[in-house]
Amino acid sequence: MAEILVYVDHVDGAVRKPTLELLTLARRLGEPVAVALGNGAADTAAALAEHGAVKVLTADAPEFAEYLVVPKVDALQAAYAAVSPAAVLVPSSAEGKEIAARLAVRIGSGIITDAVDLEAGAEGPVATQSAFAASYTTKSRVSKGTPVITVKPNSAPVEAATAAGTVEALSVSFSEKATGTRITARTPRESTGRPELTEAAIVVSGGRGVNGAENFAIIEALADSLGAAVGASRAAVDAGWYPHSNQVGQTGKSVSPQLYIAAGISGAIQHRAGMQTSKTIVAVNKDAEAPIFDLVDYGVVGDLFDVVPALTEEVKSRKG
Repeated sequence: MAEILVYVDHVDGAVRKPTLELLTLARRLGEPVAVALGNGAADTAAALAEHGAVKVLTADAPEFAEYLVVPKVDALQAAYAAVSPAAVLVPSSAEGKEIAARLAVRIGSGIITDAVDLEAGAEGPVATQSAFAASYTTKSRVSKGTPVITVKPNSAPVEAATAAGTVEALSVSFSEKATGTRITARTPRESTGRPELTEAAIVVSGGRGVNGAENFAIIEALADSLGAAVGASRAAVDAGWYPHSNQVGQTGKSVSPQLYIAAGISGAIQHRAGMQTSKTIVAVNKDAEAPIFDLVDYGVVGDLFDVVPALTEEVKSRKG
């Protein structure tokens, strides 16, 4: 069976959920071979084996932490040369897409970014994407070289499937460009206790209708009752009501949760582009003609200041 290279996104050995989703998709195409780099790489093996990795290639060196993405590209290229995979899968984060693009250029292959599904095809993996600001769904495949594909979080379930997970050291020779850009400082992101926006199974977003930074407390309350992440439309971010890091949309972050709740968001195409692949969409807006209602699975025409707190209390009562 063909081997599928999977780039591992982890933090000091703790494997992040998008990588486990990639392993589910990789098993549809062949046998997953995981590539874990940096501090704690060897500690990822147990989790990766539990989710189907037949082999785990690991490498650790100061270059992975001290410089930008090129050392990781060097390592992934070394893994590609060692394995000769049928495809390379990478989580569709900002860093992941840069790593994938650089690798594709180096190996002379085509690349597909932001896939939301993968299936095996007669001529190679077939990827499903949302195109033209999520107005269309397309299926495509790479026609030249080994497919390099980045996959959006929440595109597949995390499924346990125990495999050997044999750990092998990966030999990496760093290129001259690997040390061209050094990281001079890091500032830890302040934790809110909520899930990462792009990885969350549930997202609750507020827009212009929230009408002030102080009113985002009701959006946060609903999110906390559901164990959800908090998002915001561009209008709310531009008004200074919520941080840009939480913006959902074409110029913000793309999310694809199981449940997306939009409160006070009109549904402009810029926002829709960032959330239209959500599995279930619920909107609350007092304007019955708001474009968001053309998209949703469930719509509530009403004042969010009445509906959202009532929904929060209902969630809490059912949990209680």
